[in-house]
Amino acid sequence: MSAHPRLSMNVATIKYAPFDESLRVLVEAGYASVGLWREPIAEAGLGEAARRFADTGLRLSTLCRQGFFTMAEGPERRASIDENRRAIDETATLAAAGAPGSRAVLVLVAGGLPDGSTDLVGARGRVADALAELAPEAAAAGVTLAIEPLHPMFASDRAVVSTLKQSLDLAAPFSPQAVGVAVDTYHLWWDPEAEAQIARAGDEGRIATYQVCDWATPLPADALLGRHYPGDGVIDFARFTRAVEAAGYTGDIEVEIFNQSVWDAPWPEVAARTASSFDAVVAPSLAAVARTSA
Repeated sequence: MSAHPRLSMNVATIKYAPFDESLRVLVEAGYASVGLWREPIAEAGLGEAARRFADTGLRLSTLCRQGFFTMAEGPERRASIDENRRAIDETATLAAAGAPGSRAVLVLVAGGLPDGSTDLVGARGRVADALAELAPEAAAAGVTLAIEPLHPMFASDRAVVSTLKQSLDLAAPFSPQAVGVAVDTYHLWWDPEAEAQIARAGDEGRIATYQVCDWATPLPADALLGRHYPGDGVIDFARFTRAVEAAGYTGDIEVEIFNQSVWDAPWPEVAARTASSFDAVVAPSLAAVARTSA
């Protein structure tokens, strides 16, 4: 059994699987690539986690996540910047341990409004300031910081960066090797400028990762857990995938699902269902673009 060669699963999709077990499940399901999270890496220790990861033969598609630097200057912000530095080092180490084709991409979630603040403009400005500090260090480590815009419903508590245009504007002062963007269908499907901004990201060489999962309503009480398998909601994956492919992105495509029913399901079942849903609604557009280019 083998999954599509460009399919990657973010391990958050099987959240409750321990680090080694999550990797084993994906290898046995025929995956070639994985997106990792920092918390299991910390539990194992970076050196040990990198050794275990290297033994799997999997590629790294991304490391999730850091950012969260919208607070005012002070000890809390300094601690956040230092945590981002550690995340850059972790990304470089894990990418080096991964199979050929691994990508040293660190996903950044900007952070929401600081407690008691209504200054959205100021918070976004502090994201730009943080990037100015971190981009040179990322470049020196061979790591790309991927700014991920989140759906506007998360602007107050998770990410003051809500559109791909905002992400690209924040990335603009830096080389695309140091600062890129994440294109996530769940967060961008609603945006009427999404296709134009994907094309812009391609022109600038800034698409660091393409992530796919579906949107369906009604949303759960915790809106963060409203992600679904591709094909189970309303997102036009053919349109998004064609746009990303036309923009020149050739890397792994990562499925990242936060959904309690998915988390509660057997891990091999989730791996198989993820692969079949990808084959049904994402892969055909990859093939269509390949045929058009041939």
